[in-house]
Amino acid sequence: MAEAAAENAARRSDDRGYAIGLARAFAGALIFAFPLIMTMEMWWIGFYVEPVRLLIFLLLGLGLQTGLAYYSGFSPSRAVTDALIGGVTAFAIGCLGSAAVLWLLGVLDTAQGWRGAVGMVAIQAVPAGIGAVAARQQLGGSREGQAREDRAGYPAQLFLMAAGAVFLAFNVAPTEEMILITFRMGPWLILLLMAASVLLLHALVYTVGFAGQEQPADGGFWTTFCTYTLAGYGLTLLISAYVLWTFGRADDASLPMVAMMAVVLGFPGALGAGLARLVV
Repeated sequence: MAEAAAENAARRSDDRGYAIGLARAFAGALIFAFPLIMTMEMWWIGFYVEPVRLLIFLLLGLGLQTGLAYYSGFSPSRAVTDALIGGVTAFAIGCLGSAAVLWLLGVLDTAQGWRGAVGMVAIQAVPAGIGAVAARQQLGGSREGQAREDRAGYPAQLFLMAAGAVFLAFNVAPTEEMILITFRMGPWLILLLMAASVLLLHALVYTVGFAGQEQPADGGFWTTFCTYTLAGYGLTLLISAYVLWTFGRADDASLPMVAMMAVVLGFPGALGAGLARLVV
């Protein structure tokens, strides 16, 4: 009897913990995605984005959320299957939360047709899902998740930096202002912006006294700078170019123009990569 009572109590405790994790995930999804939900450019992207690009974006987003669920999900992930379940759950929460808020704001209605409605919600589901995954660390704290991040190897650290870059770059990529800024900048300003992005990324991750900051590599400053900072910035530029392609910003632009837009978008992306350990 005592063992059965203890098992029931443990089961109730686990169920309660999971319910609290889901509540935090919904809150995180709304908090992280709310600026994008209120952005008109994000509404229209759901209508005109090509289905193939949208499908690739959603698959990559699901993979990103699964990886994040392994390190700092809204419930502890002890295996890859747990992380996969957490990633799918976060994606579902992102879809449901985005659809609910868009409907409450009067943006989502039957006049748009199923194609536009699905595209609009799906685009919003990726940042909302990232918010759902990050909610456990931001809203509830996670010593286990933090310890797992601290033990993560070099590829995992780059993955976390890429996740931070995706999230912050995604907040400005749909806007027209990003294109306008690119047109107003000349080559020298672009080069200065690249240098500023690299320096800020290095300072945020290794110099400023933030919690969870990385320790310098054994080889000293240059080894750390090359293996983490430059590698992280390179990933940020690749992510920026991919996001521009997904949103159709690179379709009618020349290669130099796309490169300049990637540098402009890479500035907030670099900040996101540097703050990744604090966010996700």
